[in-house]
Amino acid sequence: MAKRKSAAFLVGVDSYSLSPLQLSPFEVLEWVERNGGEGVQFSEVNLPRRRALDRCFLNELAACASEKGLYLEWGGGEHIPFDLETGTPKDIFKVNRRAAEQAHTLGVRVVRSCSGGLMRWQEDSLPTEVFLRAMAKSLRSQKKMLNDFGVILALETHFEFTTFELRRLFEMCEAEPRDYLGICLDTMNLLTMIEDPVRGAQRVLPWVVMTHIKDGGILIGEKGLVSFPVEAGTGVVELSKIFRSLLTLETPVNISLEDHGGDFLIPVFEPGFLLRFPDLTAVEFAQLLALANQTKKMVEEGKIAILDRSRWPEVCEARVKAGLHHLKNIAAELKRQR
Repeated sequence: MAKRKSAAFLVGVDSYSLSPLQLSPFEVLEWVERNGGEGVQFSEVNLPRRRALDRCFLNELAACASEKGLYLEWGGGEHIPFDLETGTPKDIFKVNRRAAEQAHTLGVRVVRSCSGGLMRWQEDSLPTEVFLRAMAKSLRSQKKMLNDFGVILALETHFEFTTFELRRLFEMCEAEPRDYLGICLDTMNLLTMIEDPVRGAQRVLPWVVMTHIKDGGILIGEKGLVSFPVEAGTGVVELSKIFRSLLTLETPVNISLEDHGGDFLIPVFEPGFLLRFPDLTAVEFAQLLALANQTKKMVEEGKIAILDRSRWPEVCEARVKAGLHHLKNIAAELKRQR
């Protein structure tokens, strides 16, 4: 695995960012090594033909990463014990046991968990507290299994729960930092959940064990706020401030770049929508509006723009290379300042 020469970050890439290239996991490792990355977080796996995701394959992948000196991180976990399309209960113990076993075989200590999202965008969705109680019951029963595999299940800050709610979930699960539950910090997704990225990162900082470092912008539109990802290092997410916070963690985390196209409507003008975010304060909402004003100026100056998801394959490789370069520069500057 990659060797950390100092307390500085290792900077790599999340495999989802490269999905249009249709690379095998071994080719993803080669791409990242060739472009100066220091590791890969596999949130998805494009298996080669006639290969299965078995112990033999995982051992080969771990050996390949070790030979190249790259860190490995793994995905495949889930934390919502419901099928979000049907509302029926779902056995996520089996899902997470499989992911934890795979991570253990790879020699990986954290597994990213992502179960879907945008529930409170749907009027007929279950109340958030119902999700939290069901999750707490399910995840508490998985503690021994995760501990036995030496794995932390890292819940992504996705479009499901705010950092306030994730903290309450950890309290309900009696989960201390670095025990069996943690956070995969997606910096741009915090904007979509109406959180200031710096403040949101601070709220869950002790539990952060892996990252999706993604830059972005937020605009005021006719139907509400619109968030969108941009090339890392060019948007309004204050990555340097977040990195400085991450440097205070006792156990270093890796910086895994994620990027993609698309945009996300946050219908704050709809009656009742903001009531589904009971922890949102006027101070933080004002900060979000300030970021929207900053984004507007940057768009008008031609510095950033919303990229339609259909166009991501055209720019994917160039933008991930550039984003990786930006993040390595931020990490290097922080190292010089220490």
